[in-house]
Amino acid sequence: MEVFRTVKEFESATAKKRSEGKSVGLVPTMGALHEGHLSLVERARRENDYVAVSVFVNPTQFNNKEDLRTYPRTEEHDLALLSAAGVDAVFAPSVEEVYPEPDTRVFDLGAVAEVMEGKYRPGHFNGVAQIVSKLFRYANPTRAYFGEKDFQQIAVIRRMAQLEGFDLEIVSCPIKRESDGLALSSRNVRLTAEQRKLAPNIAKILFESCNFAKLHTVAETIDYVVAAINAIDQMRVEYYEIVDGTTMQAVDSWDQSDYIVGCITVYCGEVRLIDNICYKK
Repeated sequence: MEVFRTVKEFESATAKKRSEGKSVGLVPTMGALHEGHLSLVERARRENDYVAVSVFVNPTQFNNKEDLRTYPRTEEHDLALLSAAGVDAVFAPSVEEVYPEPDTRVFDLGAVAEVMEGKYRPGHFNGVAQIVSKLFRYANPTRAYFGEKDFQQIAVIRRMAQLEGFDLEIVSCPIKRESDGLALSSRNVRLTAEQRKLAPNIAKILFESCNFAKLHTVAETIDYVVAAINAIDQMRVEYYEIVDGTTMQAVDSWDQSDYIVGCITVYCGEVRLIDNICYKK
């Protein structure tokens, strides 16, 4: 496995593979890797000749400086995991290498980026579009892999790729969960032992809401989920929205779309956790 620290080296390596007619799979990450990331790597390994993973905590997508400061960084461990997983190349640059000067680009991401995370984290998705567009240019991948835990982010990246004219396949991969249901996240390591026992209630209540929804309206289902989670000590719902799974726009009834997903953000103590559940597809 090769580790590249500069854009020039990474671009050269991936361009060489493409010139040889080989497919390139890219897995963008912010490090602090877990089994969820490795499931993306595994799929990329199956579907491509050459697999590249980026490990870079992107500052432009954090609208909260404290969140950026406390985001876990475990590069040595990450590289060991990626080597064992059969990755061909890792791009692990410095902030200065990726942003030699401020990135002032503003993307017209449209309605998919204006709701939920876009509403509660202003500027977040523009920062995501900045870094992912850079990675797509560096690697020129055949396919890029993203986890469905960040469900809205995938819609935003599809929009950015369309705007920028990238010719690649964006592959969405199912959420990986712990045995108790908690969606794998790099932020989970920040939970206290007590909070870690409480956090699986997010998924538990989401799954239970699928049965509840069969006999209740969208509004009643939202109220059910929010009330059930808020009743748990140390847990507070920031938002829960039931949306069209393609447009990310809220639905008022179950027959409004053929693809309906519930997206949630919950504070467990000070740790912000996200998850989602598919009601209809």
